[in-house]
Amino acid sequence: MSDFAALPGFYKLLFLYLEPASTAIPGLMILIYPGSTWFHHQLIPSSTDPLPKGFLDDRTNMAIWQLAGCYFLLGMISSFVFRAVRSALKHDSKSQERVVGSLLLPLAIADVIHISSSFIGLPPDLRLNVQEWNGTTHGNITITTFLFIARVAWFLGIGRPRYYFGQNSTAVKKVQ
Repeated sequence: MSDFAALPGFYKLLFLYLEPASTAIPGLMILIYPGSTWFHHQLIPSSTDPLPKGFLDDRTNMAIWQLAGCYFLLGMISSFVFRAVRSALKHDSKSQERVVGSLLLPLAIADVIHISSSFIGLPPDLRLNVQEWNGTTHGNITITTFLFIARVAWFLGIGRPRYYFGQNSTAVKKVQ
């Protein structure tokens, strides 16, 4: 058995390492460089130049900085909770899977909300014009869709053994 039976191989790489990094990087970009004005401009692809630094009103800056905090929060929750599960429940695959699933489910729901709000927020002429999307739009829609599909695949047991989710109820009751 691997050291993290509930998140083997691809899932471990994606959810324990890549996803936390992918949420921390935009947070750093907002707070440090290139900054909140740049990020604000990137939310909707545009051929216009961004506003000069310092031209966002205080409310907009605050909202974008708070978004940066949310990015960090998502990354830290995944990183710290998955590592705690791996070390605290090292020899209990069923409990590992229950806790991992308890985190992946709200993340999947948040994915759907994030994808929907990002897609709906785009001007109608950009929604289906994927070639015109910038990196931020692809991160908000394309990458988040990939993460959502990976979460669904995890729940379906694709590419991994299942210990709790997908087991019949009598097998689950014996475990409890």
